[in-house]
Amino acid sequence: MLSVVTCLADTAGDRLVREIRSADHDIVARVDSAHEVIDAIRGHSVDGVIVSATRRHLTLDVLAEADEAGVRIVAVADDDAARRYALSLGLFEVVDVHSPWNDIEVLLRGGVAVPLGAAPHSRRGTVIAVWGPAGAPGRTTVAIQLASELAFRGRTVALVDADTYGGAVAPSLGMLDESPSFAAACRLASRDSLTLAELERVASRYTSPRSEFWILSGIGRASRWPELGADRVTSVLSTCRQWVDYVVVDTGFNLETDEEIASDMFAPRRNAATLAALRQADHVVAVGAADPIGLSRFLRAHVDLLEQVETAQISVVINRLRASSVGSNAQHQVQQTLRRFGGLDNAVFVPLDVPGVDSAVLAGKTIHDAAPRSPVRSAIAHLVDVNILPPAAQGTSRKQARRAARQESKTGPLQTLRARRLG
Repeated sequence: MLSVVTCLADTAGDRLVREIRSADHDIVARVDSAHEVIDAIRGHSVDGVIVSATRRHLTLDVLAEADEAGVRIVAVADDDAARRYALSLGLFEVVDVHSPWNDIEVLLRGGVAVPLGAAPHSRRGTVIAVWGPAGAPGRTTVAIQLASELAFRGRTVALVDADTYGGAVAPSLGMLDESPSFAAACRLASRDSLTLAELERVASRYTSPRSEFWILSGIGRASRWPELGADRVTSVLSTCRQWVDYVVVDTGFNLETDEEIASDMFAPRRNAATLAALRQADHVVAVGAADPIGLSRFLRAHVDLLEQVETAQISVVINRLRASSVGSNAQHQVQQTLRRFGGLDNAVFVPLDVPGVDSAVLAGKTIHDAAPRSPVRSAIAHLVDVNILPPAAQGTSRKQARRAARQESKTGPLQTLRARRLG
């Protein structure tokens, strides 16, 4: 027997109440507004909540309270507008207003969660976190192309947008970002209800003749970052490992932990999703911009990155390489700067290709599909073939890299690049 709370408009309320009682389930509260739902969850032992998909009955606060209590919610939608409203909040358990109680009961009972300690015979996918410092160095572009190239080579891939400052994967691929599926997966994980079937239900699919991969889209409004807690992100990525061969995670830029400046030590952290993804990663792709300011930001933030990651597999990608920003023989100039101030060798250089990248965004496609001869595509393909798919060679240790980065001279990379360019 289920104990449920209902918060339904007249169009569905009376009928569903009769059906619930006929099935010998217990209605512990019938309420009329979102704040009353919250009070009912707090005041009763509840197995599920059924609400109308309207702003009066369903809010983010209701979802947060249900997540905290481990209670599943099913929304009842009168029309497409109501369904879109529920999806915009990250609630995927939505049924038509005429659906019978049996359909709702199936959703309330959920599935059997995939255990985080996977069985020995289960899949163990690789997590690749794509990170870069502030200043938009091209994290999302690199993440999308990584997913595309891996899929093109016959691997199953999920592209996860975990940027808590505003997801850009779905808009970049021309997808309507009404329902942030990564937030939905995190909500399911918080209730121990995230299964492989649920992942495929909430995820979107990018499909083209060259490659296909899954997408867990990011939050469109930065104010929703509390939904992406560290434990939730860790749980989702652990389940994704059992789902696909490669999980490519587009992360945020900020690596601050906030603990020392926060008054509530147990409050959610804005950067928890990024830090959790980096710590779960088997391979980190660190992206910097190939200009004096971008390189300066990258080298300083790279020190902090090394303190956070657990893996020694870190590939450096320097994006938008062009002579106009660093002088003639641009690649050599940047290589020297990375070696001197960061102790970094073997970076992958991605040339600036404005027409190719713009055509991909305009068409809502990957660069592989929109501009297959782009030098951007060639550089990322090289990264996949040399750094990711084969066993990675031993490189500079994290300790050595940290030491080299901290010994940066007083002149700094910005001034050195400018001096070289003027000279």
